[in-house]
Amino acid sequence: MDFNLVIAGEAGQGLNTLNFVLSKILFKSGFHIYSTKNYESRVRGGHNFMKIRFGDEKITAPKDEQDILLALNKASIEIHQDYVKDDGIMIYNGESYEGELREKNQDKEIFSLEAALIAQDIGNGRVANTVFVGVLLKLLGMNLKIAEEVLDEYFRRAEDIKQMNIDALHKGYEKAEVAKRRFEMPEVTPRDNQILINGNQAIGMGAAVAGVQFYSAYPMTPATGVMNYLAKRQNDLGIVVEQAEDEIAAIMMALGGSYSGIRSMTGSSGGGFALMTEAVSFAGIAELPIVIVDVQRPGPATGLPTRTEQADLLFTINAGHGDFPKMVIAVKDAEDAFYQTFRAVNLAEKYQIPVILLSDQFLADAEVNVDAFDLEELENYNGFISDKEAKNITDYRRYAFSDDGVSPMAYPGQLEDDIVLIDSDEHDEHGHIIEDAETRVKMVDKRFDKIDKLIMEDLEEPEYVGPENIDYLLIGWGSTYGPLQEARELLEQDGHDVGLLTFSDVWPLPIEELEDKIDGPTSIIVENNGTAQFSRLISAETGIMINHELVKYNGRPFTAHEIYEAIQEEVID
Repeated sequence: MDFNLVIAGEAGQGLNTLNFVLSKILFKSGFHIYSTKNYESRVRGGHNFMKIRFGDEKITAPKDEQDILLALNKASIEIHQDYVKDDGIMIYNGESYEGELREKNQDKEIFSLEAALIAQDIGNGRVANTVFVGVLLKLLGMNLKIAEEVLDEYFRRAEDIKQMNIDALHKGYEKAEVAKRRFEMPEVTPRDNQILINGNQAIGMGAAVAGVQFYSAYPMTPATGVMNYLAKRQNDLGIVVEQAEDEIAAIMMALGGSYSGIRSMTGSSGGGFALMTEAVSFAGIAELPIVIVDVQRPGPATGLPTRTEQADLLFTINAGHGDFPKMVIAVKDAEDAFYQTFRAVNLAEKYQIPVILLSDQFLADAEVNVDAFDLEELENYNGFISDKEAKNITDYRRYAFSDDGVSPMAYPGQLEDDIVLIDSDEHDEHGHIIEDAETRVKMVDKRFDKIDKLIMEDLEEPEYVGPENIDYLLIGWGSTYGPLQEARELLEQDGHDVGLLTFSDVWPLPIEELEDKIDGPTSIIVENNGTAQFSRLISAETGIMINHELVKYNGRPFTAHEIYEAIQEEVID
């Protein structure tokens, strides 16, 4: 069973609440959920819509074809009606254009409802959307028990509002009795070991579990969700969340926290990350651990603030002036976002380098159910010297030369008879400014020795899924993971032997698995940017040329069927 519900209307019509309540009901009922948001950069007006794809098996991507369209205004019908299946249902708030609508959509069930009038009769016009929840649950053949529990929890602090919403729920359910077409949902069992989470929440949760104690940021869509998640829970999690005056201040505050011995993190989107780049370079020479989240949106400049893209890849890899080591990790989905954030914090401290996490709006706002995170398997790495070791140090050298380039890291005040010097100028082992050529060369080499160690001990090869012998090799990175998974399965159903190679670690670039799989099959890279940046990176680092580049840069994410159809038309045929 695979069902796609779309809720469309204007910003300010309560789409977020409607999406939240319906997703919760479906999740608590036991369905697998993949909910995505498509919204314009304005507080009120403009066309917004939410997709809730759900089923009895795991779902990894959105799709365009719709079973039910809930249109809260006429524009939503005009925009989405062609995507509704012939046996689908269109629900709308009763208006005078029903005849026109029925004429254009003769194979579809049209269900109109004066939800606003029903809500006013109940006593509050703002509960109109809950009337639609009742309608939808009736059309889906579901009862109201779980819906009542969700509303009870959501409105627990306002008893009168809660009761009005429950009344609206029942009214909608009763009104839908007259609908001619219904759907039958399979029996599913609620999963106690799962949580419903989006990408930003997963990054925030991963940071908290990794022991991050200070998060500073300036609000910028779509990265703000990470800050909001941590700020809302800072008392429970023991984290200080600071809204800085701009992104330069945000990263410098985080670096100050790191210098002070506490795990620190910052985040923004492309434009804000651009402001941070000098400080990224500072972190490189000062060897300060820092994790920076770049939740990508289309640029350049302000671009499309609420849309998605994967166009910051080469920028983040090259961010900062001068030669210095850094790591870039692209998270694949919400579950990966949690574990990779935890890993990024550890790696930043282990190697005393900046680690950049790449996410994007598609992943940030996509809400899915995942298995509860296994905290027992996670172990924090402590990169600072212990207080016991500190007592025996008589000549502290913050930048001491070592075989692997990693120097002993202490925090200010930890050493009884010494101070902890760091410097943005080139420096000697103690942290004092130098000009001599020999020390300069040794210090650059020392910093890059850490990357050799990282590649040897911690770099992760891309995940490969598929048979050993293949005709086609799909390659992707970051959030295209889910759509590519489903596209590969669709191609296999057509009888093609297809493999999928998905990268999380993108810098340094792991190459062993790529070189092992690339010879023989036709290679196809799929990227959510206009210039196939990862393909260019692979070519520059390995000399390998990918056979086909499938790119998308209209601010919208790939769907699985879109990839599947493009490969059929452009590669296989």
